[in-house]
Amino acid sequence: MKNTALTEKHISLGAKMVPFAGYNMPVQYEGINAEHATVRNAVGVFDVSHMGEFILKGENALDLIQRVTSNDASKLYDGKIQYSCLPNEIGGIVDDLLVYRIDEKTYMLVVNASNIEKDWNWIQKFNDKDVEMHNISDQTSLLAVQGPKTADALQSLTDMDLASMEYYTFKKGKFAGVDNVLISATGYTGAGGFEVYFENEHAEKIWDAIFNAGAEFGIKPIGLGARDTLRLEMGFCLYGNDIDDTTSPIEAGLGWVTKFTKEFTNSAALLAQKEAGVSRKLVGFEMVDRGIPRHDYVVVDADGNQIGKVTSGTQSPSLQKAIGIAYVAKEFAKEGTEIFIDIRNNKVKAKIVKFPFLKK
Repeated sequence: MKNTALTEKHISLGAKMVPFAGYNMPVQYEGINAEHATVRNAVGVFDVSHMGEFILKGENALDLIQRVTSNDASKLYDGKIQYSCLPNEIGGIVDDLLVYRIDEKTYMLVVNASNIEKDWNWIQKFNDKDVEMHNISDQTSLLAVQGPKTADALQSLTDMDLASMEYYTFKKGKFAGVDNVLISATGYTGAGGFEVYFENEHAEKIWDAIFNAGAEFGIKPIGLGARDTLRLEMGFCLYGNDIDDTTSPIEAGLGWVTKFTKEFTNSAALLAQKEAGVSRKLVGFEMVDRGIPRHDYVVVDADGNQIGKVTSGTQSPSLQKAIGIAYVAKEFAKEGTEIFIDIRNNKVKAKIVKFPFLKK
C-alpha cells in the first residue's frame, strides 16, 4: 500500500483511512454529509496525490496525443486544459484524463490513480516517433481545494490572480513561498475551486499554508467519501463505475469529447456507432419511492424486465433525495421516463432526469 506525502497528516487529523487504488487514503474526517456541505458552501481540501501525471515532450508530442485521445488537442493553447478519453481498440475506454498544454512541445496528462501503469503502457504502445515520456506521478502531490470561497481563501498565498482564471485554464508560479507550483481552475465537485500541483517535498508546507490562509473562510479537510457524493450530484463519470473498458464514449454521453475531425484509436468504429445510434445510454435518475440505488443494482421496466444497470448511486446531501447513474436501453433514456430499481427484490420507482442533478 502506497502513502501520499500527507498520509501522516491525515492520520493526525483523525481521518478514517481506507485502501483506494493501491494507496492509503482518507475517506472521511467528521462525516460525509458535513464535509459535502463544507465544499458546497465554503472551502474544503482533498489530498488527491494518488492521481497520475505524465509529461510528454518533443516535436511529436501533440501528434501522439492526437492519435491516442478522443478530443482535439490541436485546439489547446499554452495554459489551457482539455477533458478527454483514451479509447481502446474494441469500442471501450482505457481511461478518462485531462490534457494540459504547457507549451507547443510540452504537455501534462493527468490520469486516474488506478490506471497509471495501464495508461502509461497504452500510450507508450503508440509512441513510435520518439516522444519523450516522463511518469512524474510518484514525485507529484496534488491538492484539490474546492468550494465557492476558494479564490478568496488562497489569494494571499500567491501573486497569480486566481479570481480571473477561466475554467479549465492553469498558471504556474510561486505559491505559499514555493516556486514552480501549477494551479489549475479544475475540479471534480462542481463547486468551483482549484487544483494545486507541486513536488512532494513541499507537501506539508503547502498544506499548512493553505489551512492557515483559509481559516477565516471555514476551510476543512475533506475525504474521498464526499468527493464521490459531490461528483455524483454533478453527473460526472467515475472510471471503473460509469465508464470502463467495455463502455463506449458515445454510450456514456461523452460525444462532446469525441471529435471526428482527426483519426484516433478506433475512431472509424466510434463514428459508425455515432451515426447508427447506440442501443443503451448513460442517464441520470432520481428515486421517486424510498430506497438508495447502488452500483450494479438491476434496472427494470414496469413488467420487471431488465432494461439496464446502475453504475453509481447515493443519497444526495444537497438535494435530500436518492440519485443515481445507470445504463438503460435507449427507449427508456428520455427525461421523465419511469423506471424501477431492483432493491432487494423490490421494484422501487425512479424517473430519468437531466444532468447535472444539482442545478446551479
